[in-house]
Amino acid sequence: MSRPGPGIGALSRRSPFLQGTSMLKLIRMLMVAMAALFILPAHAAEFTPEQKKEMGDFIRQYLMENPEVVRDAMQAIERKQQMSEESARSDSLKTMSSEIFRNKDDLVGGNPKGKVTMVEFFDYNCGYCKRAFPDVMKMIDGDKDLKLVMKEFPILGPGSVYATRAALASRKQGKYWQYHLAMMAHDGRIDEQVADEIAKASGLDMKKLKADMESDEINQVITRNIQLADSLKIQGTPAFIIDETVIPGAVGFEALAAAVKQVRDNGGCKLC
Repeated sequence: MSRPGPGIGALSRRSPFLQGTSMLKLIRMLMVAMAALFILPAHAAEFTPEQKKEMGDFIRQYLMENPEVVRDAMQAIERKQQMSEESARSDSLKTMSSEIFRNKDDLVGGNPKGKVTMVEFFDYNCGYCKRAFPDVMKMIDGDKDLKLVMKEFPILGPGSVYATRAALASRKQGKYWQYHLAMMAHDGRIDEQVADEIAKASGLDMKKLKADMESDEINQVITRNIQLADSLKIQGTPAFIIDETVIPGAVGFEALAAAVKQVRDNGGCKLC
């Protein structure tokens, strides 16, 4: 069993500067001293060198004997940050729902008229995206009322950006889905050479593909997806959105299916 440190009371008995000070005052003094020494350096000049040294020694000794204070403070900061991100994400889902679920330039799989929509942010060089790929396919193959919206989100280097541009350009030749499946099935990293090889094997006209890759339309799609991910606090791939829920990571078929079922059990989509 762990034992707590001697605490503020014991520390006060060791320090002439702190003797006779109540527990509450000691806590306040600790907070003021930390602010003065670490947060408000301009005000630290108001203390004598002796006072600053004793307060510094007191803070150090207290934190050494009570390290859980630092842990608890860090956990509180993380909880506050998480709550702030969740609030911002919830607001973005509501205000940007049309952009997320129903943009006219969306790449769609499954049933385009499905009553529930699952959005995926992915990168062709993301190993976890490829791990999740069979789960995504199982979802749309087994649920005929599910719409899949694919958001190209190239964040893993130049090869990912090139692959995304090539995939988006392949739409002009009506072969996006075929090309997408081939790249997701590729075992290994995709760079410019590999993306071109897969494009040729998919029957794409390479001259037209290269020209279409430079279009402003493709630039706009990539920029829009990056901005959407930023607004939704999505920092990695894969990331799924099912109605009001953002699901980061390759969570598996069961978790995705459960999220879709929950939407239906709650009366259907509120946003999607």
